[in-house]
Amino acid sequence: MIDMSSVKATGWQRVVAELAAPVSDDRTFLARLLSILGQVSSAKQAVLFGLNVKPNDAVEGGAAGSAPSTIIEHRAAMIWVAGGATTPGGLDTQVNDESSIEFLSDVKGAARNVTASRALGVFGIEKSDLMYAEQQGTVVAIPIMGGAPGEAGAGEVRAVITLLLEARSRQALQTTLALIEVLAGYCFLHSANQNLRRTRQASASLDLAARLIAAINGANNYKGAKLQFVNDLSRHVKAERVSLGWVLGGAKPRGKVYCRVVAMSDTENVDRRMVAVQKIEAAMDECMDQGQPVLYPLPMPQGDEADFLLNQAIVHAHRELAARDARLKIASLPMRVNERIVGVLTIETVQDEPLSIQTLELLQATMDLTAPVLEIRRSDDLPLPARAADSLAKLGEWAVGPKHTVWKIAGIAASVALLLAAVIPLPYRVGAEMELQPRNPRTISAPFEGIIKTLPEGSKPGERVSIGQTLVEMDTTEMQLQRLDALAQITQAEKQADEARRKGEMAQAQQYQARAEQSKARVALYDNRIEQAKLVSPVNGIIIAGDLRDRVGASVPTGQQLYQIADVTDMLVIAKVDDRDISLIEIGQTGEVTPKADPSREFKFTVERIVPLSEAKEGANTYEVRCKLEAGSPGLRPGMQGQAKFNVGKKSLLAIGSRRIVDQLRLWLWW
Repeated sequence: MIDMSSVKATGWQRVVAELAAPVSDDRTFLARLLSILGQVSSAKQAVLFGLNVKPNDAVEGGAAGSAPSTIIEHRAAMIWVAGGATTPGGLDTQVNDESSIEFLSDVKGAARNVTASRALGVFGIEKSDLMYAEQQGTVVAIPIMGGAPGEAGAGEVRAVITLLLEARSRQALQTTLALIEVLAGYCFLHSANQNLRRTRQASASLDLAARLIAAINGANNYKGAKLQFVNDLSRHVKAERVSLGWVLGGAKPRGKVYCRVVAMSDTENVDRRMVAVQKIEAAMDECMDQGQPVLYPLPMPQGDEADFLLNQAIVHAHRELAARDARLKIASLPMRVNERIVGVLTIETVQDEPLSIQTLELLQATMDLTAPVLEIRRSDDLPLPARAADSLAKLGEWAVGPKHTVWKIAGIAASVALLLAAVIPLPYRVGAEMELQPRNPRTISAPFEGIIKTLPEGSKPGERVSIGQTLVEMDTTEMQLQRLDALAQITQAEKQADEARRKGEMAQAQQYQARAEQSKARVALYDNRIEQAKLVSPVNGIIIAGDLRDRVGASVPTGQQLYQIADVTDMLVIAKVDDRDISLIEIGQTGEVTPKADPSREFKFTVERIVPLSEAKEGANTYEVRCKLEAGSPGLRPGMQGQAKFNVGKKSLLAIGSRRIVDQLRLWLWW
């Protein structure tokens, strides 16, 4: 027996190791597969075509016979060239121009054929002229299927790899095809590895999320829940500090939302005045504005750990936060609830190993599971008014969308209000200042110049009096004496007249008789004044003016007002209506009046008279409108002031609000 263990296919071990090694994304695996297939098959050129499905503009609704409603367009995504010098290994992963592809039309035709057949295809390239045909080479097209066998979408073609081979014998070509089919089968291994990786990540994220949710639910309140959350996560990822920020709104310029730090690991109370806290909030804002995880330092642009989105992220605020320690590594992850970012988690660590993409994906999946639980705990601990406002905001988001919710609701409400204001008629009432006055007030004045002697009981303001009731007694002592003197003069004049008639002096008798008559007139005058000295009430009513209690014994001139009496059961509303509104007032209209003394009460009235003369007062012209109060209006007193409202019909709220503006515009535009 001969030992042959020294014979080893080291090249194939490397190929198998490269294809079986797990990678983070499909693009990296396809680049490896393209390069290996090109090398193993000794191809001149290998091209990876991506599939772009777009609608067929020539077919409307698929009604044009058997023509497909979509078109599959093949575009070169990667090119491998044997012995290429422009890129390492001859692989170009950024194809901007397909003109460098040899036999482009034949290669694309082969790709289209295998896309339709879903099986590996071999196509010959011939160059013919008038004399003979010469074979230029062979194109091998390999369809790249999606998913593993038995998995959803496994039969769909995701990409096509074409290999341009030189002309070779049939047996050599069969051997090459066998190798190609074996190597292309590693796509299913890659799909299985990806599924396994996703399963492990999901399991790990579920386990971590379960522990974090248990810690959150075990806390007594929201403050304890968020502190327990950041502490447990900090211990799990072995971070120096974990900070939780929650999204607020309305305090940032231009109305942008922003993150406020609400919890930090190993810190009971967060002081937002600290520079470190402000830098963390700036980093959270940066992550939230981009809507994706942010990793600092940025990951490498190439290799297994490469990620285009993470590599292109803006990290200005994260760089400022990491400036305090050169070893510091920072990761910020958005926390979403129903596709809405509600918070940001920032992790700071000084470990030697950078945060890997897998760790970041695990944490992001965990945040997607724990964010709704934290949101529920926060909402449950809010005061009742805040919870009501939060519920209304969620209802608004459901109705009009999550963006610019307040402005949308305000716009809808304004539109509905404007429509209702223009359509629905409402009672229109014209307002005016008013004063209550008695209908027939009676004034009691001094009948002559004299002295007030006495005031009987019930002669005070506000007292109710009846007809004939004495209110004031004037002093008549001097009048009594003058009356007696006039009586004596009558007696003397009559005696002198009789004596003159006996003597026959008729002319002298007539003079004496005239003196007697004059004295009688004086007596009658004194009798009348003595009778008028008792001032009595002419009507049943209330004394609404006049207080003579400090005037007893004082002299009053003739005609001076002493009392004013009125029947308060029958009063008038004297309204001062602006001349811009007087055209709307008509006799017989109704309205309500409310006094300043008790604005909660309303009393109805009816318009009796409109005085056709304006009165200039305080820079405005007003008309006096007299109105009758309805019977049964207790509590009203003469002289009360307040507001009167006239019912002038029904108009829309828009017409009511714009009436003055429209009238003013008519005046300005009139010619």
